[in-house]
Amino acid sequence: MSKSLPSLIVQRLTAEKEVRLSARQIAEWILETQPQWCKTKKQRSAAINSDAELVQQLVAEIGSQRPRIQKRYPCLKTTADRPKKYYWSDRSEEEEIADIEAEEVEQKALNAIPTESQMYPLLAKFLYSEFGVYSKRIDERRSSNTLKSGSNKWLFPDLVCMEDLYSNWHENVQQLVDTTSQPKARLWSIEAKLKINRANLRQVYFQAVSNSTWANFGYLVSAEVTGDDTMSELRMLHGLHGIGLILLDANNPDESQIVIPATERADVDWATCSRLAKENSDFRKYLTLVRQFYLTGDPRREGWSA
Repeated sequence: MSKSLPSLIVQRLTAEKEVRLSARQIAEWILETQPQWCKTKKQRSAAINSDAELVQQLVAEIGSQRPRIQKRYPCLKTTADRPKKYYWSDRSEEEEIADIEAEEVEQKALNAIPTESQMYPLLAKFLYSEFGVYSKRIDERRSSNTLKSGSNKWLFPDLVCMEDLYSNWHENVQQLVDTTSQPKARLWSIEAKLKINRANLRQVYFQAVSNSTWANFGYLVSAEVTGDDTMSELRMLHGLHGIGLILLDANNPDESQIVIPATERADVDWATCSRLAKENSDFRKYLTLVRQFYLTGDPRREGWSA
């Protein structure tokens, strides 16, 4: 076996830079393209008797050797989702974020829908189908801009949501809740980003913190999170500030997942809601929908994004 497993991994990833591959996809490539290497590995291991067992063994070894390989090859990067995806990138993490932002600016100049905006309906569909949560897009361009330029970025979330607690309760419970004025819904605040890595983690996280102070739940949503240390820091920050994390699968929204559940705040901050309503017409419509739900018990699907 003249080649080592790390060298084969690097060979595969550098052949198509930036392409995300799972450990199983890399293992299957090795099986297909390195027959002599695979034959030798089988001969050296009494536990490997078939191609399927070889692939499974390679998947395990790729995962276990990953930290050492990444230390040797800094350009080899991984996503934080499950299963992990491996890719080779010559760009720094700051450059990855800058390139994504530049692509969005270019799309806007061409009057195309920004890629980040394409996340919103997919996310709304996931939240409704999985949790019965109704979502509404908040467009900061509909704000009065009475505050200084740029302040809306830290004031309005991308999506505001209402989780229906009431509809599935027994009639007796509904009547009791109506009598006691207990909450019928929980309000969510969501900040969406295409990608989170170490370069932008703190900025996007505290943007989500700032934009969600009024809600029962605050969530940061991303289509991609890269780096184990990124996920570790998100969990650490969650312990301090309570913001959850949703990984959105843009290709199959039903496979999206809440990776870090948000910490619930018992009460809605209505003073902050009032401030947001004064600034933005979308938020006023959101509050109207919530009020209608409390009055009628009917969420009125037609008023929501999903």
